[in-house]
Amino acid sequence: MPWLEPIARLIDAGGVVLVGIAAVAALLFSLALERVLFFRLAYRGARQRLIRRWTARADHHSWSALTLREVWTRQLIARLRRPLPWLKLLVALCPLLGLLGTVTGMISVFDSLALSDTHQARAMADGVARATLPTLAGMAVAVVGLLFTSRLEQIIRREDQRLHDRLARAVEESDA
Repeated sequence: MPWLEPIARLIDAGGVVLVGIAAVAALLFSLALERVLFFRLAYRGARQRLIRRWTARADHHSWSALTLREVWTRQLIARLRRPLPWLKLLVALCPLLGLLGTVTGMISVFDSLALSDTHQARAMADGVARATLPTLAGMAVAVVGLLFTSRLEQIIRREDQRLHDRLARAVEESDA
């Protein structure tokens, strides 16, 4: 089947673990895309609804009103933060899978060298290069995932502060 040829080449180049790294990368980047779409499409509307609901209240200054505002903002920020632990787990999993691919690749290189009577340096160099490919792939995916995760955490902190500021400003404007 022609559509399986790239997967066969991927397995040949770096082993079965490289396919696992590709699957984790696909899951990681699909979660990242989902967060971008959630932030652009759903979060902004939910934030506006929360601000309208807060300004529609008559009481803004009592302890119970401030507690309710805090609960509402924490719930909205929690929706934004929801997949963050999964993203962090997938980022941490990528280098480990790369290391697993390297170890299994090196075992197969040494196994093939032990079975052959000739000790060819070129064959060993090719095997070592093939064994280190999963580490490179795992680290590359982890670095990109780490960049996205840290950017998402920065956005969440900024949105938390902005939401509190907007709610306070909305109260000031309604009192004036």
